[in-house]
Amino acid sequence: AGWFRRLLHKPKPSSVESLKSSHSTSSSPSSSSSSSAKSSSSSSGMSLATSSISLSPVSAVDISASDSPRWDKTYDVCICHGEGDVELVEELVSYLEGQPESFRCFLQLRDAVAGGAVVTELCDAVQNSHCWVMLITPSFLQDPWCRYQMHQALAEAPMANGRTIPVLKDVDRKDYPRELRNIYYIYMVLKEKSFRQIRDTVMRYLQELCRSSTKRME
Repeated sequence: AGWFRRLLHKPKPSSVESLKSSHSTSSSPSSSSSSSAKSSSSSSGMSLATSSISLSPVSAVDISASDSPRWDKTYDVCICHGEGDVELVEELVSYLEGQPESFRCFLQLRDAVAGGAVVTELCDAVQNSHCWVMLITPSFLQDPWCRYQMHQALAEAPMANGRTIPVLKDVDRKDYPRELRNIYYIYMVLKEKSFRQIRDTVMRYLQELCRSSTKRME
């Protein structure tokens, strides 16, 4: 009877310790998953994988602070696209502008000054934007103004530093513009996933911009 009473009064392990134990077990990556990730990354070619985009904690870098270098330019993103892709681009702009960061997008049909010269408007859009999304579709490849704006963006930032963001859709990899061959692209299969990748890439660039500015001030 004595041992039975002691068994009934034996303390149970705390739920907190149980959660910690289960969390530490589930969060440790296995070697097989690591090798699988490497295999997936190597097979993606020039395509930009979602897992390669790591964002800094919001508390560490506030891109919307009043003294943020983000405000040095009029737009966060300039969308370069062909005439046949207006509907898709409007969806992308709506998505980016609806984010908590309220990304400021340049959309030519909406933001170009009426009566302004096309060359002037395209150049101003590139110079006044932090990042440039190149929506490379059959319509893009056939539009000389898209080529012109792409070259302006590359002249503005010739190094692959995250400002130029090529997005490939309905175009074979062999038709990817040679001028962009040194820059990884996003291959649009699922629209929602690609929109998130674009958002994350812009966010990462702005965070790095703010971080670099803070270091220079220190």
